[in-house]
Amino acid sequence: MKKILIIEDDRSIAELERDYLEAGGFATETAFDGETGLARALEDEFACIVLDLMLPGVDGWNICRRVREAKDTPVLMVSARRDDIDKVRGLGLGADDYMVKPFSPSELVARVKAHIARYERLTGGAPGRQPLISVGGLEIHTEARRVFVDRREVSLTNKEFDLLLFLAQNPNIVFSKERLFDRIWGMDSLGETSTVTVHIGRIREKIEADSANPRFIETVWGAGYRFKN
Repeated sequence: MKKILIIEDDRSIAELERDYLEAGGFATETAFDGETGLARALEDEFACIVLDLMLPGVDGWNICRRVREAKDTPVLMVSARRDDIDKVRGLGLGADDYMVKPFSPSELVARVKAHIARYERLTGGAPGRQPLISVGGLEIHTEARRVFVDRREVSLTNKEFDLLLFLAQNPNIVFSKERLFDRIWGMDSLGETSTVTVHIGRIREKIEADSANPRFIETVWGAGYRFKN
């Protein structure tokens, strides 16, 4: 049975999330403060982490950053903060999703299931998957989920890797921000596609010799992005 870590200081919300997730077929573990939640997230293996932002001790931003430095576990942020800048910041740190309180517990379960399924598809080594993509000094090791530029490894977040891999597996095709958001984040949500721009910028900073004049990921003005092969 897949296990979900809930990091939430409001016990009534944590219990509601627990009840719905367990009814959805998951085992759960709950941490009510940031330090405990971070420690459990790093020391054990979970299928998904449901992470509140405003926590005593270590906040959700720092937990997400620390987890993403060590693991690719799907992270679903939940918060009462509804400003777009908070959503973009969370997704930019490597979160896979962002839900604004109050939300439907059934939708939470559905999103958790969707992100776990997507993660398993991306990391499952499907038959016929190209194990190495190599273009002009850039190497993407698809199964190991590692990226090298001129034989130097660069560190990408889970979503940065997913986005780069999708573009590289579909070279010379222009994808709109909406299409990329739907493909990588798996949902349609107005106002959220700006996170694609944020992720493209961060990928370029890590893999391009000159991010202002990119060699690999080209901006097609008014249309979207494409990977140049």
